[in-house]
Amino acid sequence: MDLPTPHIVQHRFALTMRRTKATMRDSSRPERDSIQDDGAKTSDSFDSETTSDSSGADAEYTDDSDPDARHQMPARTRESEKDHDQKIADEYQQLTARRVDLVGDYAGNELFFIEGDSLLLQAFDDSMLDFSEGLQLLHAVYNVERLLHGLIQRKCNFKIVFFDSNKELCVPQNADRANASKYYLARAVIIRHLQANLATSQPQITIDIFQSWTSAEFIRELQETPPYFLMAHDGAQSARPARSDASAKTLPVDHSAQSMALRQMILFMAGRNFNVALINEMEFRDTKVMTMVLEARKRGVSVHVEGDACHIQKEPALKVLNDVSEIMAMNPTLTERQLLAVVVISNVLLHRDSKVSAPIWSQLCSHFLMHQALLTQLPLANRRLEVQSPSDSAQCFLGHVAYVAACLLGTATWDKLQFDAETFCDVADFMDGRLFLQVVGGEVVASADVAYKRMSSAVTAMTGTSLPLNANHETPATPSTEAPTSYVTPERQQSSLAVLAFSNPVFDKHLESVHLQVDRLPNMQSIASRKVFKEASHWHNAKKPLLGKSGHIAAPSSKTKWAARREQLFMAEMRTYAASLTNAVGKSLEPETIIVGEPYKPGTANLREADTDPAQKQEDSSASEKAAGSKKGGGGKAAAKNKVKQDRLDKVATAHAKKADDAETKILKAWQTVCKDFDADGDPHSRYRKAQVYMGNQSSTWRETIGAECELYMLNCLILCWKEACHKQLQAQSLHIPALIWSHVRSISQSSNLPRAIVSAITSVSESLRLPGVSQTPQSTTERKLAFSFEPVNKSSDLSIDLAPKVFQLLHCGPYLDRSFDSRPDTRVSFQPDDWQRRVLDSIDAKKSVFVVAPTSAGKTFISFYAMRKVLEADDNGVLIYVAPTKALVNQIAAEIQARYSKKFKYGGKSVWAIHTRDYRVNNATGCQVLVTVPHILQIMLMSPSNAKSWSSRIRCIIFDEIHSIGEAEGGVVYEQLLLMAPCPVVGLSATVGNPDEFSQWLAYTQESMGHELVTIQHPHRYSDLRKYFYVPPGEIRFNGLSKARNIGNLDLDGLPGFNYIHPVAALVDKSRGIPEDLALEPRDCFLLWQAMRKVSTEAYPVPLNLYPEHSLPEVPRKADILRWERSLKGLLQEWLEDPSSPYDRLLRELERTFRDTEREPQYVTLPSNTNVPGHELIEEDDYITSGLALLCRLHERDALPAILFNYDRHLCEEACKAIIDQLQRAETTQQKSGPRWRRKLEKWEEWKETKMKAAAQSAKEKKSKTVQKKRQDGDDEKLSKADMLREAASAEVDEFEHFDPRAPTEGYHFADHSKVQASELEDYIRQLRYREIPSYLIDALGRGIGVHHAGMNRKYRQVVEILFRKRFLRVVIATGTLALGINMPCKTVVFTGDSVYLTALNYRQCAGRSGRRGFDLLGNVVFHGISRQKVCRLISSRLPDLIGHFPITTSLVLRMFTLLHESGNSRFAVDAVNSVLSQPRLYMGGDSFKDQTMHHLRFSIEYLRRQHLLGADGVPLNFAGLVSHLYYTENSSFAFHALLKEGYFIELCAGINESEKDTLQTLMLVMSHLFNRVPCRRADAEFREKTVKQSSSMVFLPPLPEKAASILQEHNKQTLQVYETYVKTFVDQHISQDDANLPLTGTKFGGNDNSAANDLHSLPATSIRSSFVALSGSGDDFDSIHDLCSTTRSGVFLEEAVIPYMQIYPADMEAPLNAWLLDFFKHGDVITLERDNGIRRSEIWFFLNDFSLVLATIVTSLLNFMKLADVDMIDVRGGMDVYEEAKDDEAAQTEESSSAPATDAGSGDTAQETAKATTKKAKRVVKDSWDDDDGEEEGRPGSSGPGSGIAGEIESLAEDLGDWNIEEGGLRNVLKAFQKLQMEFNVKFRAMWA
Repeated sequence: MDLPTPHIVQHRFALTMRRTKATMRDSSRPERDSIQDDGAKTSDSFDSETTSDSSGADAEYTDDSDPDARHQMPARTRESEKDHDQKIADEYQQLTARRVDLVGDYAGNELFFIEGDSLLLQAFDDSMLDFSEGLQLLHAVYNVERLLHGLIQRKCNFKIVFFDSNKELCVPQNADRANASKYYLARAVIIRHLQANLATSQPQITIDIFQSWTSAEFIRELQETPPYFLMAHDGAQSARPARSDASAKTLPVDHSAQSMALRQMILFMAGRNFNVALINEMEFRDTKVMTMVLEARKRGVSVHVEGDACHIQKEPALKVLNDVSEIMAMNPTLTERQLLAVVVISNVLLHRDSKVSAPIWSQLCSHFLMHQALLTQLPLANRRLEVQSPSDSAQCFLGHVAYVAACLLGTATWDKLQFDAETFCDVADFMDGRLFLQVVGGEVVASADVAYKRMSSAVTAMTGTSLPLNANHETPATPSTEAPTSYVTPERQQSSLAVLAFSNPVFDKHLESVHLQVDRLPNMQSIASRKVFKEASHWHNAKKPLLGKSGHIAAPSSKTKWAARREQLFMAEMRTYAASLTNAVGKSLEPETIIVGEPYKPGTANLREADTDPAQKQEDSSASEKAAGSKKGGGGKAAAKNKVKQDRLDKVATAHAKKADDAETKILKAWQTVCKDFDADGDPHSRYRKAQVYMGNQSSTWRETIGAECELYMLNCLILCWKEACHKQLQAQSLHIPALIWSHVRSISQSSNLPRAIVSAITSVSESLRLPGVSQTPQSTTERKLAFSFEPVNKSSDLSIDLAPKVFQLLHCGPYLDRSFDSRPDTRVSFQPDDWQRRVLDSIDAKKSVFVVAPTSAGKTFISFYAMRKVLEADDNGVLIYVAPTKALVNQIAAEIQARYSKKFKYGGKSVWAIHTRDYRVNNATGCQVLVTVPHILQIMLMSPSNAKSWSSRIRCIIFDEIHSIGEAEGGVVYEQLLLMAPCPVVGLSATVGNPDEFSQWLAYTQESMGHELVTIQHPHRYSDLRKYFYVPPGEIRFNGLSKARNIGNLDLDGLPGFNYIHPVAALVDKSRGIPEDLALEPRDCFLLWQAMRKVSTEAYPVPLNLYPEHSLPEVPRKADILRWERSLKGLLQEWLEDPSSPYDRLLRELERTFRDTEREPQYVTLPSNTNVPGHELIEEDDYITSGLALLCRLHERDALPAILFNYDRHLCEEACKAIIDQLQRAETTQQKSGPRWRRKLEKWEEWKETKMKAAAQSAKEKKSKTVQKKRQDGDDEKLSKADMLREAASAEVDEFEHFDPRAPTEGYHFADHSKVQASELEDYIRQLRYREIPSYLIDALGRGIGVHHAGMNRKYRQVVEILFRKRFLRVVIATGTLALGINMPCKTVVFTGDSVYLTALNYRQCAGRSGRRGFDLLGNVVFHGISRQKVCRLISSRLPDLIGHFPITTSLVLRMFTLLHESGNSRFAVDAVNSVLSQPRLYMGGDSFKDQTMHHLRFSIEYLRRQHLLGADGVPLNFAGLVSHLYYTENSSFAFHALLKEGYFIELCAGINESEKDTLQTLMLVMSHLFNRVPCRRADAEFREKTVKQSSSMVFLPPLPEKAASILQEHNKQTLQVYETYVKTFVDQHISQDDANLPLTGTKFGGNDNSAANDLHSLPATSIRSSFVALSGSGDDFDSIHDLCSTTRSGVFLEEAVIPYMQIYPADMEAPLNAWLLDFFKHGDVITLERDNGIRRSEIWFFLNDFSLVLATIVTSLLNFMKLADVDMIDVRGGMDVYEEAKDDEAAQTEESSSAPATDAGSGDTAQETAKATTKKAKRVVKDSWDDDDGEEEGRPGSSGPGSGIAGEIESLAEDLGDWNIEEGGLRNVLKAFQKLQMEFNVKFRAMWA
């Protein structure tokens, strides 16, 4: 038969895509949990099928050959298909998308799947790939490998899955369908190549093939090995056609069929709760993988597929496969590629196309074999060939070969062939279409080639047909008439190799290895830039401001009246904040006075002088002096004198002892009184809590005297509780009580000098309950009567524990076990540090750098404060810097320093600590000894030339807390740069580093280059364990108020309805993931695991006896013993997990029973209803917002509050708070605050108030007649006046109404603990928040014990939430990850409520660590709520992500280093910092050691700066270097902005600012929207453009740049491209000698070594820069763009696109438009529209806008400084949100100052707001003559200068004076004016958001 011709294949593709859509349409039914295989046949049975004749084959496709067949379908069918497509499109558009870093911010090391055909589609959709005239297979393979290699380099963990049903989806939409068979061949070749070669090069990557994505096999794979997400293509591609097919005539096939099929697969995965990352939106940015992630979020997808998504067609039979084994035996030297060629040609030869004559067909077969022989001989570099115009016969032949080869590679028979294992699979180079066409048209002699002869003979043996060796070419391929555009002339290459002259003494020594040709010509400027720089020189070289004295604008004073008042308030807040930070016993930390040179003495750190009696101090002083004197000389008078002194000392000692006895007596009497008060409470649970609180508040002296007896009192209460449980037969449910009894007994028995009564009591308790490990009680001779009556234990009553001792301890006493790890006393600290903590102390003492990795609650906090104390003790000059990742942590650390340390300085202007962030500063940042700041600010300070000569050299240590932040996509590079240039030892702290050894090695290199030794200390164990639960909400909640918690000793949530216990091993459902190293098992987990393993064990898989608890553990195990047992159990578990025959699956089922329990509590009634209208609300199982109240009520019942609820969406945090508050308020209103009873209470309250007022009035009258009352006092003592009677009447109801507030929450309808905070204190907080216009619902929530915490909240509000939570007033906080990074907010329970892409392995550990903090709770509870079980398993079994660094030497950093050197006069610090950065042996953390590449790249960064006129030949910064440096955080946008500025575009644009202000600002905003804060749209978004934009006030898609601006930026990109082309060329010439012939992932080498074989070919010059694999399609060393250069550069060259200073311009360089969100906001200011139409999340809008506001402020301030119109420190520049908060602080300061009336009623917010507004009157601005003028006069009241006072307000108000300036019109002045107006208008709309 004839094989299908190309036009048949073309129509087959169209038919298949239509069948695809029909299949999807007809099978749109609800998804089932298990989808059965339809049994569709695959192509594995080709060799067993019978062939049919050619007419039959043609007939099969004839019916569908009409291109317009689709239009002939019935109208109803077309309409149904259209409706189905629309459903898919609508469903897909509703998926929420986030752009994230797949590794750092999302998946980490977690396994994900890559859909194979999506991968191929992305690789094939390349305009350079020639699949038209030629068939450049190796180029296609290279594209695939390069993409996969990029993922592997960034430590991604993935497997590739192919679906036979998706085969046709790999063909790009813009490809000619006649070439479809070429793409199918490429698909088959790539699958074979990866399967064969990855096994040796990358064995961790597997390739799996499934029939379809709905097959039962794939569903099973998803269940057994669930991926973190699927990476797929959504069918949205570039509208630009592929280069090779640009002129092809494609059929009018419905291209949407491909995207519909891909999107239906995406929806299918989303329906199964898997997120999908879009491969066609993926971008490698530095070491990050940025892409769009579509979130599933348990959505119900209405469009589903059952069965195959695409029709899998039967392929023709190929009988010759039966002879392959014989051919292999006859020709063992044939490679797999050559064997494939033989088999393919044999088939093609036997099935000739009827349109081509037999001789020509045979010639073409011979040419193909010759082409195969040349592939072995030709070097890859010589295969860059001219494109030939193929004849029809040659193109037809290629199509047939491709088709047959694809079919062969897809057969099971081919897979079973046994090839030489030592040779690689070379089918990736099966066909080079360009080479074949040249062979067809050339005069190549084949007879001389051995390989050709072998293949030709094999074909003859298989077919019986001999192939012609030298044939007359009847249909030669002719060279293309088009000139080869990719040819690069030698002249152009040589002319581009010269660089501008540069020499700098600091940099030269690092650049010695870089040898370049220097261009001696001057650095030419364009005419436009020459004009701009001329004016810039005019401004910049002015010796003084160009304004007259009357017009001079001084920088605003930093100490205005209101700023000073604000700072006073802030310091008061810090003291309050510090007081809320408590130690383990619940007392506020007391500051230790540091004295230089005096070492720390344990036991005196927290002793204040005020606590010591003055007389005692005097006696002690005298005694010390006398003791010292006694050491002098002896005998005679001296001896007598010493005797007198000794007598005095004895008297002092006696006095001390007497005083101690008196103190003990007082303590005992006080204790007796307290016991009487406790005994008045009849509830033992309540008495226990009171005693517990009382004991926690006492001093160490008190504890020594009465601590054991107080603990015995608590023990007595527990005995009563246990008796009650035994009486009610509830022993099994109450075993937590004897566990707590056991803990108390052990604690008491370890005390010294116990009275006999206590010893007797604990002995009787131990014997009665048969407590393990406490049989030997201490002996005592002390007699002292107990202050209370101890409950006698009746030996006849059975109170014993019905469990074996070890079982009881393991199941119930785990939290109480001894947790020390080689703890010993140490004089350096006040506690007994563990061994790892002592090593930290030793390293700090030795002034070494330290890297500490220890989990949360392990005890890392002391490290920072010890290092601080060392610096404070050393002298008054040294500086320690504490770098925190968040401002919340900055505030906390500063407050803790305030609470811990104080110091008296000899000179003024010094302080112990200071805060310096971009928002605010407290104390002098350069005058303190401990600076607390954030990374960006520290970098600015270190790069400041003014600091380089003084402050920077004083730095003694830098602490990097949460150092794993170095891996973040945003801001991580700053951490890396700081570590590289740190001038001193560093201390790095983290709990979550996935690759600590690798990170430690890199950090050690950096520290060694600076002369510091690094010590790495790892401690893997938490102090307190975590217990995990999966929450299933009830079907309905009837909230009738909160029940009273009566829980004692029950630390967990076991037994609470809806809380299903999760055994950690039950989460290990994916065996391939193994056991995470940090998977911790508490004692109970270990016992349950051992118990389950023993239960499922078999003879073949026994549990060894040495794992039994009785053999593994001592009588009373310690934590260290449990850890050893845990390691042994995990060892056996790992063996079972790796063995498919083991009982691991049965073990899993045994452990996951409770976790998998889906039963819901039908109805949850919080309390029996006392009203007829109980609260009633149905709860959807997946609705975690409305079910939040039910969860909190259960936690309240168990006394498991306080709790932090984590959700990574700021908006949802607020919505959850609103929902809970609304539920509480509605229930309270209907049940308590309504009806006759409530009205009567209000009436009585009004009467009480009236009586109170009368009594107060009468009392005032009485004061006026004191004299008269005195005279009558003797006679009327016993008579009651009218006033007395009124007072008695008023006080009679004091208990009910004294503190009654009808607006306050009713008891039982709030979670607040009002006993923790006084009402007056709470009112103060509320008043301060109302001044700041905090939303009323948030203030109401505080009154109900609920707070919200995220970065978008007001700073003061966040601080109040933290304080009230630490004081235990707030018991519920709903937060994002802001509380996960080191914030001291310990809680009993952490709840993960709702899923998010940001809920990752790292964030899970950080957040979960807030629970069960050391010193607060012995056990922490972690609850998963609103998260799928699949995600829960993934989180628990996940591994921490590896940290990957960034390329730190960015162009901005290079410019800033030159500025630092120049402006500091090459100070020692500046030189050391530059040398430190440039001396690093590695490009980045996690990268290889490429010193030469680093320096080469650096030299061309300098070259770029030189050509942009930002740097002189000697490294002196020029022109606008300062402005660009100040915009460093926007790189590369800053360089694009500079390009427009220097070329005069902004001057030209802003020339019309006075005449056409509106148009100018609109255009300016359009340009700025293109440059800064860019948000790319998805490619698919353009498909919904018309639907979205038509009904919106937003443009949504950003219009193109103005033509001139686009032209300037394109020219800038072109110049940048030339610079970096030269970089690559010179680096290759100097450092690379090997050929570029190895694929990037597998390392497979292709090509030969015979250059002579190319003599008869029309070869193009070999490439030196571009990859030889890419050059196979004809591309040379001329590049269209930076992206083209970076993505196709040859191997061995470091070229990171993200650090090259250029910007892609739409539509020239970008395939999708930018989001117009910024321009749309500027036009309409509507946040709701931005969220709905632009897709910007409401929770992120504020931060985006604040970032842009900061950009505008930086530009305006930089221009002002440059033009010497002001002298503003750039570190003071802030965004609009920060300025606004400061303005509110100023208003609060003013209101506090001016308001003498009582605080506004907490229930009313209007009055407070009106008061605040009334005070913001605009005052006349005072312009001072000097920057330093600070006479204390009022410079402007808060709010007088727009968004706030201070610098930002001054800058904004400058616009008012522009008309008065006596300077020339135009130029930079107009640019400044335009940007000021733009800033003002933008900030007005920005501020309106807060209103």
